[in-house]
Amino acid sequence: MEQPMSSSGEDECLSWAARDPSGFLSPHTFTRRSVTSDDVSLKITHCGVCYADVIWTKNKHGDSKYPLVPGHEIAGIVSKVGSNVTRFKAGDHVGVGTYVNSCRECDYCDEGQEVSCVKGQVFTFNGVDYDGSVTKGGYSSHIVVHERYCYKIPVDYPLESAAPLLCAGVTVYAPMMRHNMNQAGKSLGVIGLGGLGHMAVKFGKAFGLHVTVFSTSISKKEEALNLLGANNFVISSDHDQMKALGKSLDFIVDTASGDHPFDPYMSLLKIAGTYVLVGFPSEIKIQPATLNLGMRVLAGSVSGGTKVTQEMIDFCAAHKIYPNIEVIPIQKVNEAIERVVKKDIKYRFVIDIENSLK
Repeated sequence: MEQPMSSSGEDECLSWAARDPSGFLSPHTFTRRSVTSDDVSLKITHCGVCYADVIWTKNKHGDSKYPLVPGHEIAGIVSKVGSNVTRFKAGDHVGVGTYVNSCRECDYCDEGQEVSCVKGQVFTFNGVDYDGSVTKGGYSSHIVVHERYCYKIPVDYPLESAAPLLCAGVTVYAPMMRHNMNQAGKSLGVIGLGGLGHMAVKFGKAFGLHVTVFSTSISKKEEALNLLGANNFVISSDHDQMKALGKSLDFIVDTASGDHPFDPYMSLLKIAGTYVLVGFPSEIKIQPATLNLGMRVLAGSVSGGTKVTQEMIDFCAAHKIYPNIEVIPIQKVNEAIERVVKKDIKYRFVIDIENSLK
C-alpha cells in the first residue's frame, strides 16, 4: 500500500522503472516515505549504471518485483534531515550504495560490516525493507535513507565521479584492504577491465603496486597502459605471455563474470599469494595442487560495510582518484543498459539525474 502523498507533495518521487522482464525502463511516479527522526532525504544528482541494474530489471534471478526502479550508485545533495541526525545537514554532498538497512544489532553490523548482516542487508532496490516495503533505487529524483547508510562526499569531489565509487569502487577496494594489498612495491594482476577492473588498476597504482592487466581483448591494451597507468598488459589467451609471468604476482583481483579457467591465473601467483574473486562466473574450477602446493589463498568478496566505504571515498578524494565515466541523460538509459550487456562502455555510465529527470 503506497503512503498517501503529503499535502506539500514532498514525498512524490519521479523515476524510471522497468515494468516486466524485458527490462525496458520508462517514466514512473511513486511515493517515498516521509523523513523520520534518523533519516536523510537527498536530492539525487547522479546515479551509476551497474550490471546489477541489468540483472534485476530483466529478472535474471527470478525475484524481480515490478515496477522496479534500479540504481545503487547514488550521489546527491541533502535536502532534509530527521531530528536525531548528527552527521549530515541540508546542503551536504552525500552518497548511498548497495544497501539501505540492516539489523544494526549483530556482530557484523557492530563492526561496520553491515554488508554481512546476519539478518541480511536490505538492498537499495528490489529489496524488502523491515517495514515490508519494496525498496526503489537511484534512477529517481530523491531517496530517503537512515543516516547510517549514507556517506559523506567531500565537497570538492565531483558528484558524477562519486556515484560509481558506491558499488564498483568499494567492491574492489574492500578486499584489497582486507588482504593487505596496500604494500608499495608488490605486484598485482587485474583480470577484466570493466567498471570494477579499471578501479582495481587505479587503487593498485595509488598503493604503489606494479600492475598487470589481463584481458581477452587486445583493443584494451593502449588504454590500460596509457590512460589507466598499468605497468603491463597481457592477452590471457597467449600461452607464452602467461607462462612468462609464472609465480610472479603477489595478488590477483578477478573482476570477470564470464566463465573462465582459474588454474592458469592461479599459477601466476607467488607462493602464498592471494587471489580475490569479485565477479560471478557460473562456477569455479581449480586443481587442488595449484592451491595447495602454492600455499595460495582464494578469497571472495562483495561490496563493503559502511566503515570501509567511507574510508574508500576519503581515499579517492585524498589521492584524486576518479572513475572514468560517460555521463548520460536518463532518456538514454535503455541504450546504456544494452551497451553494458555488450561491454561497450569505458568504464561506467553515470546518469545525470539532476538535469534530465523531469
